[in-house]
Amino acid sequence: MNNLKNYAPWTIRVLISFVFFLSAVAKLYPNPSYALTYFEVHQLEPMGIPLSIAQYLSRVLIGVEFAIGFLLLLPFFLKRVVIPVTIFMLSVFIIELAIEIIFKGNSGNCGCFGTLIEMTPLEALLKNVVSIGLLIGYYFLTKNDSSEPTLDNDSATSTKTPLFSGVQSMLNWSIIGNLLLASIFGVFIAGPIRFQQTTPNTPVVAVDTTIVLPAHTHDTSSVLQDIKKTDTVRVKPEIAKGPKAKASGFEQIFPDINTDKKILCFFAPGCDHCRETAKALTAMKSTVKDFPPMRIVFMDEEVEVIPDFFKAAGAEYPYYVMDIISFWKKLGSGKEVPGVLYLWNGNTQIFYQGIDSEKFNGPAFKKILNKKR
Repeated sequence: MNNLKNYAPWTIRVLISFVFFLSAVAKLYPNPSYALTYFEVHQLEPMGIPLSIAQYLSRVLIGVEFAIGFLLLLPFFLKRVVIPVTIFMLSVFIIELAIEIIFKGNSGNCGCFGTLIEMTPLEALLKNVVSIGLLIGYYFLTKNDSSEPTLDNDSATSTKTPLFSGVQSMLNWSIIGNLLLASIFGVFIAGPIRFQQTTPNTPVVAVDTTIVLPAHTHDTSSVLQDIKKTDTVRVKPEIAKGPKAKASGFEQIFPDINTDKKILCFFAPGCDHCRETAKALTAMKSTVKDFPPMRIVFMDEEVEVIPDFFKAAGAEYPYYVMDIISFWKKLGSGKEVPGVLYLWNGNTQIFYQGIDSEKFNGPAFKKILNKKR
């Protein structure tokens, strides 16, 4: 029993600290720029938080998670401030998750651990409830514990003189404040805010043959100019067959996208799943008669690896680089990469997205392409 009282408090602190560290790090995976915009667009904005605010809130929340992870292991106002604030923060998350489950159901990734570890809202809610239970248990385990003053300066300073206690209290607050600020600023430095482009998309002259495009630049305008220079094939006129033509919403990116059959892909250049999908589509070109022309919208993240992306895919396609926030919005709410959209005269035939239940299915897609209408 004594061993339990001796080790259990520290075990609880280390365990909850690890959960907060994991949550913070996971929200920056696989890289801060990608992960932060994903968190903002997929988690914060759907809650009604304007994106202009979400960009700051996301970094502050992750910074606070880092700070709590550190402070749970330190002896500064642990029971008076740190644990109550942690319980309050977890309680807010529980309320938000409960509301989400009631109104949206228990589906999708709650975002607690970013894209590193996917959890449903209910799983995340239970995790937070268990965490609060452990922290409350910490109070009972350390109640009237003579060893507690060595772990928590709340009690340690109570036996000192008022002057000493005041100085010690100021020192404790200073350490907490500096650690909090350092954690928040660290997240801002790791993932600087990238403001959405205000200039409209430049039209792209799409062609029906594979063309080689320069990709060693973040400046999409130069890429588009080179596309026009290499455009030696005239765009096919609209074909009357198929469903009635309609605007797909992507014509500002590729003007001919609503003409006949097209495959529009949404890829992140450094995404392995995106590369495998592009490779599968390239392989399919030789097995499907009249394979539709492909167009790619790349996320403006790691654009320097686009040449490597095309090497992995086995072919090069007309593409457009879009800033990350606009990319997620154009892809669609709740949708993830890789995205493969099959259009016929601007009408969506099928939309594959993500790596779960709606992920790209090569054999099924081949049957759709070979289907005669």
